[in-house]
Amino acid sequence: MSDQFHWWDQEFVHLSVVRREHGERRAAVVTLDLPDRRNAMSEEMTSSWGRLVELLRNDTRLACVVVTGAGTAFCSGGDLSWLGAEPDAAVADLRARMLAFYRTWLSMATLEVPVVAAVNGHAVGAGLALALACDIRYVAQTARLSVPFTSLGLHPGMATTWSLPRLVGEGTAADLLLTGRVVGGTEAVSLGMASAAAPAQEVLPLALAAADRIAAAAPVATRLTLMALRGGGHPSRDAALQWEALAQATTMATDDVHEGIAAAGERRSPRFAGR
Repeated sequence: MSDQFHWWDQEFVHLSVVRREHGERRAAVVTLDLPDRRNAMSEEMTSSWGRLVELLRNDTRLACVVVTGAGTAFCSGGDLSWLGAEPDAAVADLRARMLAFYRTWLSMATLEVPVVAAVNGHAVGAGLALALACDIRYVAQTARLSVPFTSLGLHPGMATTWSLPRLVGEGTAADLLLTGRVVGGTEAVSLGMASAAAPAQEVLPLALAAADRIAAAAPVATRLTLMALRGGGHPSRDAALQWEALAQATTMATDDVHEGIAAAGERRSPRFAGR
């Protein structure tokens, strides 16, 4: 990667990014950085996010992405102040604008590495949708999570009518989307929205520890496993067997599988090369 494409050297607006090295691999730690507005998705932040994702896509050493929020909130959602400024906007124009917004923010889920959300505080509307689009979520016990779209007169957006039922089931998704009720961190875990709840100050360390474990794993095996899990998984057991037979055979043909077996036998940490 040329120096001009080093994402950690770039300047972003309402977004801060640092790299976390792990041998030959690294993680990107991305912080939504507009704390005085509870990290609302400003136009500047949205533009920065889209640019960052494209830079991350070109980093062949990238192993994982961690997303969190500055201050006490994760993300309060989209900045819809422009709706009041454009009361006569045409539906077609609004649709095009919303699609661009959705696709920019959800583009992180198209990276071929796991994305971990450290939900350090409140996540509302599109902010919760961003967390739901990540592969793994850790949440603060004191966080308040909600999708109050209908109470604002809006239909849910940013794929929440797909992602929420996939994680919590249709009945619970209907409850959350139609009532807009608030879920705490502990309940979020019980519903399947997060892997673990912890005190707010421990959420990012949990996510970083997960990123370190991901970065230490075999890259090819991780990428193929991610492909198997994303998009709701396989449509049937046989489809899963067909995929796993091919994907497992692919990993058996790598040098990394020999390194992994040798490391296990020698009781040491493996040194995977991604080939």
